[in-house]
Amino acid sequence: MPSAETTRASVREPEPVRPTKEDEVAAAGSELIGGPIGRRALFGTSWWTPVRVVALVAIGMFALGMVQKLPCYDGGWFFGASSQYTHACYSDIPHLYQGRGFADGLVPYFDKLPGDMDYLEYPVLTGVFMEVAAWLTPGGGSIQDQEQIYWMVNAGMLMVCAAVIAVCTARIHRRRPWDGLLVALAPAFALTATINWDLLAVALLAAAMLMWSRGRALAFGILTGLATAAKFYPFLVLGPLLVLCWRAGKWREFGNALMGAVGAWLVVNLPVMYLAPEGWAKFYSFSRERGIDFGSVFLFVSNWWKVTITSDMANTLAMVMMVLVCAGIAALTLTAPRRPRFAQLAFLIVAAFILTNKVYSPQYVLWLVPLAALARPRWRDFLIWQACEVAYFLGIWMYLAYTTSGDAHKGLPTDGYQIAIAAHLLGTLYLCAVVVRDIFMPERDMVRKAGDDDPSGGVLDGAEDVFVFGPASHPPRHAAHFDGPPVDWGSQGSPAPAAGDGSP
Repeated sequence: MPSAETTRASVREPEPVRPTKEDEVAAAGSELIGGPIGRRALFGTSWWTPVRVVALVAIGMFALGMVQKLPCYDGGWFFGASSQYTHACYSDIPHLYQGRGFADGLVPYFDKLPGDMDYLEYPVLTGVFMEVAAWLTPGGGSIQDQEQIYWMVNAGMLMVCAAVIAVCTARIHRRRPWDGLLVALAPAFALTATINWDLLAVALLAAAMLMWSRGRALAFGILTGLATAAKFYPFLVLGPLLVLCWRAGKWREFGNALMGAVGAWLVVNLPVMYLAPEGWAKFYSFSRERGIDFGSVFLFVSNWWKVTITSDMANTLAMVMMVLVCAGIAALTLTAPRRPRFAQLAFLIVAAFILTNKVYSPQYVLWLVPLAALARPRWRDFLIWQACEVAYFLGIWMYLAYTTSGDAHKGLPTDGYQIAIAAHLLGTLYLCAVVVRDIFMPERDMVRKAGDDDPSGGVLDGAEDVFVFGPASHPPRHAAHFDGPPVDWGSQGSPAPAAGDGSP
């Protein structure tokens, strides 16, 4: 049933949103560089545009994260099992150079590996990324020299991914380019960026969301399909997008996105699936068969209540919880008094997947950082969540230091690690809670408070509702008042572009 309410918010002020004006934490932090920007400041008159600043800050923070790995680069990865943990500088990259056959010239998915892992356990596009880095790594010198260079080559490639993520985040919300600093300055982002190859999928998904925000549904689908070929989680955003397009009646755009995603995934996977089916299937069989592992809610419950949770039991429970969450998000989308923003639902679905997974590796926080910056661009909440993730980052390495140091017991015992897991789970749940609150109370949403509707929504931005349930089907007589620009619920068309918004 069509809603009497549409989700168009007329933008009365075309100027870019200044975080130092609306966010007390941003205003306080700006004192380090001279204080909040003045109301008479001119935008777009300097080379130092917001997007360029965000990109440079992201590269600088990434470099600091590389420096943090220096104790391991100099020896921790190679000498002593616990040194890489006590210095919190562990990375999979140098270990897997030899452990997955790259040092010996083995071809991922086609050549069988010696040892317990018979094939590379990563999706195809990530395997290609790893192989390209191996091609760029010189073969001379000791194996330690090669592993150091391999990590450095990967770090350079991942730095490009980090810059892409920050720039895309800054450009998705046209009037809010400074929100990209949430990504660029996120401490957990810098600490975990070179642990594994997750940044490739994160960058592809960030670029996909930028394409969707510009109304390019097919390009969004292609990039989402490529992201899914690099990591499993990006396809999840198609679920919330389906329900949003259902509510707005944008079936053609969703069909184009779905077609692009499936096509791109097949182009990457079909050749390997056909020529090396056993190697291609390793990622999926490994994910299904692995037991409960570090950081997961299952490990927390198992240790806290002293119960045994098998791999099959965890798979079933995780599936049931995800189905329930998906049903809840669908109901939320169709009954909310104002249609949720795409970034809000994308964050919620990925966060749910992380919270219900059998394992939470510390680099999984990278999946959420850009989505969190778009879903809840408020520094206080973002930093509370980041503090919890940094606590977990330190907790898992100190726990591994404890378990690998023998009788010396250097590090964090099991009870301490349980607290670190709880901090991660509670921090993520907290951020999910404030995002859900923003959906029910759009006057609390920092994006809509400034007068926008859904800048990341592309064709959904300002579209009328055509299928809704519950409160959304009634006129917004009950809508709470908020201190933002007046909202015209029934206006059509797109907002005028921000004049001199400072973004290229």
